[in-house]
Amino acid sequence: MENKEKNIIERPAVVVIMGHIDHGKSTLLDYIRKTNIVDAEAGGITQHISAYEVIHKGENGKEKKITFLDTPGHEAFSKMRERGAHVADIAILVVSAEDGVKPQTIEAWKTIEASKTPCIVAINKIDKPGANIEKTKNELAENEIYLENYGGKIPSVEISAKVGTGVDNLLSLILILAEVENFTGDRNENASGLIIESSLDARKGIQATLIIKNGSMRKEMTVVAEDAITSTRSMENFLGQMINEAIFSSPIRLIGFNKLPKVGSEFKSFNKKGDAEEYAQNWQRERAANLLKSKLENSKKSDIMPLEEENTKKIIPIILKANVSGSIEAIEKEINKIKNDSAEFRIVQKGVGPISESDIKTITVGENALVIGFNVKADKNAMELALKRDIPINFFDIIYKLTEWLAFEMEKRRPRIETVETTGQAKILKVFSHTKERQILGGRVIGGHITLDGIIKIIRREFEIGRGKIVNLEKNKTKVREVEEGLEFGMMIESKIEIAAGDVIESFSIMQK
Repeated sequence: MENKEKNIIERPAVVVIMGHIDHGKSTLLDYIRKTNIVDAEAGGITQHISAYEVIHKGENGKEKKITFLDTPGHEAFSKMRERGAHVADIAILVVSAEDGVKPQTIEAWKTIEASKTPCIVAINKIDKPGANIEKTKNELAENEIYLENYGGKIPSVEISAKVGTGVDNLLSLILILAEVENFTGDRNENASGLIIESSLDARKGIQATLIIKNGSMRKEMTVVAEDAITSTRSMENFLGQMINEAIFSSPIRLIGFNKLPKVGSEFKSFNKKGDAEEYAQNWQRERAANLLKSKLENSKKSDIMPLEEENTKKIIPIILKANVSGSIEAIEKEINKIKNDSAEFRIVQKGVGPISESDIKTITVGENALVIGFNVKADKNAMELALKRDIPINFFDIIYKLTEWLAFEMEKRRPRIETVETTGQAKILKVFSHTKERQILGGRVIGGHITLDGIIKIIRREFEIGRGKIVNLEKNKTKVREVEEGLEFGMMIESKIEIAAGDVIESFSIMQK
């Protein structure tokens, strides 16, 4: 390892905005993006990478950066929390002053609280005629979300994301909280952080959006996330501009990964490609060892000898979004009841709220995942991406209808076991004529029946030497469709194999079970 002199300095806060679907998260992000990105190109950003940087003047008049995770980043935030990683430094909980606390508000708060992320409550829609700020604050307290002056220490700000009222106060509050929390990073370290988005671009290849949580990333480095590797030759900032260097808290896009990195996985960067490859190999070895350990433990539990029997079931992945966590729990229980010997459902992603663009982006090409929304909708970007990738989205509002549909999908998607059943055998008695691919033969049925247009095996000395098809079948010089056991017949067979007297032909059918 290289010994580097530390260069620890203040770093910008990474902020995620959470809350109920209709309470103004996207409106707030849009307003901040349009008014605080100091760049001529900001108004026409086409490179949507789920994160961006804004500039805001602090109390001392000094300009400071804040990194915001866009709505798909919210989904990644929940997923990363499950993996024990922390992508966001500060969370903004948006609550409508018009509608008050909703189930998704509570779900978002539980996610924030469980991750121990510092939080600011933004009471939005204060410009609406039905807004009631005091009532909203009391509802928050009733749900154990205690604001300053309302029995707790959570800072809050009143805003209108639509017209911008109070948004500057919110940004200033973020900078104050960041100063209190004292977020720092070592500029001399090699960059490390988290993957917040990954996708396959038909033109560019596999690309991913990263948030650097510490260190610096430069051209000619190699980045590894688990065992997904890429160089930093093609490195873009959130505006889609090519850059040579990026430091902590920056959102960047890297293009050219050798495989799709998992959303939520941690990445590291290396000066030498060989070190990066060694890291990826070590990760693969560690994963293999953990899988073997898990298999051995499971085999002991079920008294099955390890490595002799493997679970060969086909896994059918499900992405499940619902309006409340209670629905998810109920649906999970129902899904676990759908049993099959050759396939099983596996929920690979779940969450409260609408189906988002990032939900669709996490589906690997060819994965054939089932995307299910229960009492929720899909946002516009998710619908457009799903249509582009030919991924169906399925919506339900009654659990038993969902489980009926899943049972049908299980039957449709489960692997079929093909069994070959012999339907008849005949012994070739005489060869009358043959051309390159057609032969006229005489024979006797010695078992079962022989049918017209049937595919046959050609058996010689008990070994199959080839296959053919019966294209004409006659009994007593009359064309027939079938000849029964014990009867002699004439036939024409299409086959490249030259059939001889004494050979046996065997008709069969393939059954799928």
